[in-house]
Amino acid sequence: MAEHKPGDARSAKLRGPIMAAVDFSSCSEAALLLAGDLAAALASRLIVLHVVHDPANMPGYYQGKVRKKTLSRMEDLAGERLDTFLAEVRTKHPECQALQKAEVLLVKGLPVTRILEVAEKQKVGMVVIGSKGTTGLRPLLLGSVAAQVVSLAKRPVTVVREEQEH
Repeated sequence: MAEHKPGDARSAKLRGPIMAAVDFSSCSEAALLLAGDLAAALASRLIVLHVVHDPANMPGYYQGKVRKKTLSRMEDLAGERLDTFLAEVRTKHPECQALQKAEVLLVKGLPVTRILEVAEKQKVGMVVIGSKGTTGLRPLLLGSVAAQVVSLAKRPVTVVREEQEH
């Protein structure tokens, strides 16, 4: 097995912060914990990202019904939910130091597009995302957002599946 030194091209790819994209589900909690562990192991920053889906991008009937006030309220609610989600995870896992000092980003837009844009802008070393695996054309493999992020990302992506109870 080849040894890779800190300055070589392969090890350089994981430099930069670790970004966890969360949607408040149990699988995104698992992804957040893994991202925290990776950030701690690599001595990297941890970025926690939540994307508020912009309803103005919805096609058809709904497009004309959405107003700026509605989106503003959605952002407020998402921000409150993100704060609550992070507080709960931090309380359950006080040993995860990277999680305790994570940078939190709340952006609006289409989830896949915004995850990819933030990853590039922040120059992340890796994106970590949870997947229930219950939607899209590949329901046995990945959820639709996770599948699109994996297929379009220019940076490494780790997908954390929700544990299935038998």
